[in-house]
Amino acid sequence: MSDKDYYSILGVSKNASKEEIKKAYRKLAMKYHPDQAHGDKSAEEKFKELSEAYAVLGDDEKRRQYDTFGSSGFQQRFSQEDIFKGFDFSEILREFGLGGASFSRGSRGGIRFSFGHGSSPFNFHGMPGEKAAKGQDLIYELPLTLKEVASGTTKKIAFNHGGVTRQLNVKVPKGLINGKKLRLPGKGEPGASGGPPGDLYIKAKVMEDPNFSCKGYDLYMNREIKLTESLLGTTLSIPTVENKTLSLTIPQGTRHKTRMRLAGHGLPHMKGDGRGDLYVDILVRIPKRFTAEQKRLIQKLAETGL
Repeated sequence: MSDKDYYSILGVSKNASKEEIKKAYRKLAMKYHPDQAHGDKSAEEKFKELSEAYAVLGDDEKRRQYDTFGSSGFQQRFSQEDIFKGFDFSEILREFGLGGASFSRGSRGGIRFSFGHGSSPFNFHGMPGEKAAKGQDLIYELPLTLKEVASGTTKKIAFNHGGVTRQLNVKVPKGLINGKKLRLPGKGEPGASGGPPGDLYIKAKVMEDPNFSCKGYDLYMNREIKLTESLLGTTLSIPTVENKTLSLTIPQGTRHKTRMRLAGHGLPHMKGDGRGDLYVDILVRIPKRFTAEQKRLIQKLAETGL
């Protein structure tokens, strides 16, 4: 569907008043109305275009939507039927001294205009020949904590649907990590020419966590140990994202930046029973200064060849 500049079609500026828009439509409608065109198909097409522009700009809410979203965005939100719904052209045209008109939905989804002068109905913009089109899909970026990703949650979201702000409670399954989407069928933009609405996709945005970093389903964390713990070994208590505590044995002689794996303690997979892993990077803390006693003992250790 091509972009349409309704202001240019009616020959008015974007800040034109409602009365100026009506006056411009009246002038052009009298010129191109089928009562005046006498079978001129090009004039009838022009009249269709003018009537569509007036149906939008002559309605305060539709004009606001058109100005807000632009031509392309407006046409994604409003079908031809939506544009002419609630607009009484018969009354308007009779006010101009022209034959009345009415529209109806064609058998194949088109919008048909009928005129009081007895001419055959015609279809706006090739309709019903124009195929019905599915509405545009929407993507909603949903912030989630790691704990919410691990356990699942329910979130209330607000999104724009057909030019109207709607609220929806969304059940977020566990494992909705960055890059994964949750599809809500039929919650996207309205379809064109009677087509089905698009879908709404919930896209996770996992927020930073003070304890863990995340790559896919795997979690990473740092733990510091003392130099003596590195040399002699120790045992660390490791928290998980689900508030459990694991025991991690640090062997003797563990080097700085050694990475240790706790299998199956990462994030749960969105589908199935699998889980990622938890990786712990061991950082050996080396003192910048030593006490006299510490220095004496280190020198003694050095004498033993350590």
